[in-house]
Amino acid sequence: MNDAIRITRTATKKEKPKDKDLAFGNVFTDHMFVMDFQEEKGWYDPRVEPYGPFAMDPATAVLHYGQGLFEGLKAFRGRDGKIRLFRPQKHVERLNRTAERMCIPTLDPEMVLKSWTTLVDVDRDWTPSSVGTSLYLRPTIVASEPFLGVRPAKEYLYFVIISPVGPYYAEGMNPVKIKVIDKYVRAVVGGLGEAKTSANYAASLYAAEEAKHEGFTQVLWLDGVHRKYIEEVGTMNIMLKIGDEIITPPLQGTILAGVTRDSALTLMREWGLRVSERPVTIDEVREAASKGALKEVWGTGTAAVISPVGELAFQRERIVVNGGRIGELTQRLYDTIVAIQYGAAPDTRGWTVTV
Repeated sequence: MNDAIRITRTATKKEKPKDKDLAFGNVFTDHMFVMDFQEEKGWYDPRVEPYGPFAMDPATAVLHYGQGLFEGLKAFRGRDGKIRLFRPQKHVERLNRTAERMCIPTLDPEMVLKSWTTLVDVDRDWTPSSVGTSLYLRPTIVASEPFLGVRPAKEYLYFVIISPVGPYYAEGMNPVKIKVIDKYVRAVVGGLGEAKTSANYAASLYAAEEAKHEGFTQVLWLDGVHRKYIEEVGTMNIMLKIGDEIITPPLQGTILAGVTRDSALTLMREWGLRVSERPVTIDEVREAASKGALKEVWGTGTAAVISPVGELAFQRERIVVNGGRIGELTQRLYDTIVAIQYGAAPDTRGWTVTV
């Protein structure tokens, strides 16, 4: 494949929002990256072009069989004016892992990274500068072949769109309320739970909407077999501090291998904390709370970074965590990761890529 990326710039630029007006995922920049795949040609024609709609045949495979994937990562503008992508290589690896699981042809990792840095560079003026804001990248692959029949497609479309964003949750860094779900099942071992594919998120919507109507921000899923082991929140991985042990569910095929999850685990182990990736039941959490041993609960994810959990609700029981306040470790993780993302602290681990 010719690695030269064609760039066609828009003739009419959009008005950029002010940092203070940014929400999440509702404003998009002037350009997008696009690349095509055909079975006989492989991936070809990498290009940046003006942001706009795609024309799709009504028989396009992704519309009928859901064969697609997406990623999500962020670029940050530091006080020094530099724009940094946070851990893009990990996102490239996860994109290709999901592609394999979804029977989608993998992409050359260097081209994927180049597609992100090139697009961010073209639309670099869209990168907000306030702490708490960022440029969110959404790489996506969909089966674009028009046909009806249950088989992997022979044509695909890879595209990247980017969006200037503010905090993911309206609460910002204020603790969120989470409902623990045992009525519905999201994933089981051997299924799509560890793949970043749209089916995973579609499976979570009904329970999440139910919880929101009851005043909760999100749901915490239990395992699909025993319905007692905690797994992940609909939009982030989960971590708990019980006594002096930090616990997060292990990667066993049902939860997403979060990049922020990995970052938090790396930092806490460097700090010499007792960190366990092990199964933990909701009953263990309830018992710890009743004894005063449940110190902190927080979520980790690209969109929210670190999100403190102030309350867990299970069946008719409500567990208030740390008096509903942000915990000390939760705050330290947030401050440390954000400082690296914005270039306010040295990147000693090679986690950032400057555009």
